[in-house]
Amino acid sequence: MRTIAIGVDIGGSHVSCAACNIDEKKYLPETFSESDLDNQGTVEEIIDAWSRTIQRTIDKVGLENVSGIGFAMPGPFDYANGIALFKGNNKKYENIYGLNVPDALRKKMNLPDDFPVRFINDATAFAIGEDWIGKANGSARVLAITLGTGFGSAFLNNRLPVVSGPEVPDMGCIWYLPFENGNADDYFSTRGLINRYAEKTGIELPGVKELAQKAVSDVVVQSLFVDFGTKLGVFLQPWMVKFGVEVLVIGGNISNAFPLFGESLRTHLHLNGVTIRIEVSELKETASMIGSAVLVDNTYYDRVKSLLPQMS
Repeated sequence: MRTIAIGVDIGGSHVSCAACNIDEKKYLPETFSESDLDNQGTVEEIIDAWSRTIQRTIDKVGLENVSGIGFAMPGPFDYANGIALFKGNNKKYENIYGLNVPDALRKKMNLPDDFPVRFINDATAFAIGEDWIGKANGSARVLAITLGTGFGSAFLNNRLPVVSGPEVPDMGCIWYLPFENGNADDYFSTRGLINRYAEKTGIELPGVKELAQKAVSDVVVQSLFVDFGTKLGVFLQPWMVKFGVEVLVIGGNISNAFPLFGESLRTHLHLNGVTIRIEVSELKETASMIGSAVLVDNTYYDRVKSLLPQMS
């Protein structure tokens, strides 16, 4: 019986994958494989990098034991049919626009025509992974967010993504919602923090890691992170109340700076009557690989596939 599923996380500059034992609910770290790639490459170059990386993981477990491949894929993407919808404004993977990714991968890797290759939004995959064996395990109503280059989110109710209805924003996404002078993605992201620091000091830093390192002695940085946590609470609070969130799980690169903004986030929520668990992901991007691997479980996929057309 095939019990191994391959989970793949597609990033802007790399592809990562690993195997999971679905029956035993185990991530298999020894199967991890990763490759750098140029997201502006040709169709052939991109599919070659993806397939080569996946093949290294498959070689470690044996194709005869693999029941399918799941992808954690950024949008825009046709998750139900596996069609890439990246355009010029996305600044990534534009050359594979319109490509049927399952067909291309099966052909490149000599896989059977009916070999399962499935897709889901990367932030949703992160939430599913955290729910499966991470910080959200055991909670019914989950909000998982990723703070980094962009602002990802997913709401789960009893393991399933919630992408419509009065309790959540459209598609279960919060990045596009208005906040201050732009949208939430402009504020709660690496560029938001870096830009605000540059506005106050005239100094442009390469990333949040460098910004956080200054927090020990730089009061401007300290105030920026306090503001970040407070404003994150202001922004999330209404949706937490509507959805009845039990646990908030935070991932992405900015989560490494949680000690700098976590207290102000907790304080704002507490003062406004929102008492929930707040957890920082330990799985990090591994959660996305795990969550995408779970798609290979037919019982779970049968429940989630009707929701895929509503994801972007």
